[in-house]
Amino acid sequence: MRIPESLQDLANSEAVQFLKRPKTIARIFAGVFSLIVFSSLLTDGYQNKMESPQLRCVLNSNNVACLFAVGAGFLAFLSCLAFLVLDAQESRITVTRFKTAFQLLDFSLAVLWAGIWFVGFCFLANQWQHSTPKQFLLGSSSAKAAITFSFFSILVWIFQAYLAFQDLRNDTPVPYKRSLDEGGVVLTTLSPPSAASPVNTPTTDPNSLSYTSSALSPYLTTPKAPRLAMMPDN
Repeated sequence: MRIPESLQDLANSEAVQFLKRPKTIARIFAGVFSLIVFSSLLTDGYQNKMESPQLRCVLNSNNVACLFAVGAGFLAFLSCLAFLVLDAQESRITVTRFKTAFQLLDFSLAVLWAGIWFVGFCFLANQWQHSTPKQFLLGSSSAKAAITFSFFSILVWIFQAYLAFQDLRNDTPVPYKRSLDEGGVVLTTLSPPSAASPVNTPTTDPNSLSYTSSALSPYLTTPKAPRLAMMPDN
């Protein structure tokens, strides 16, 4: 079956290729999980008892637990949206320093959110364990959904940290090369002195004293003192 050219062009488009990236898929899942956590507790997380009209958190009547889950889920959702926008602009970042800083920020926040969701999962599960069964008519399904997707958020943020670490490790630094045309400095190496450098031999005269000199380079041999010759008497 032949794929139409329009569908093939759509599959090869930049938007589709961006959505197929593992990092993009992980951010989408993290955003959806965060949305489920804070929306479920925000809608049905506060219930009142039959004998009191006051709203209480379904997690052991601890309002701090509901506030923590709602706040963490909302901030994580915004973080995922912000990084999706930054990922779309990552290919346009040409400065290596800014790109490395973005990858470090991505890795740091992924590790931070994985730790936050781990603490949140333990906290919410502990409060639900100590909750009185059938204390509230509604809200139990919302509490279970928040606890479940808090656990899933730990895994997806760990996966995002792994992907960010891979980007940091695979990002090869640009070699430090600058030419004179760019106003830089070209580093050159000095060649060592040649062993076959010319040796200044003294000029000889028939009436002057003569002595032998070594043919080797003066850098490799030690100079010898001249020897005196006795002149015959006339």
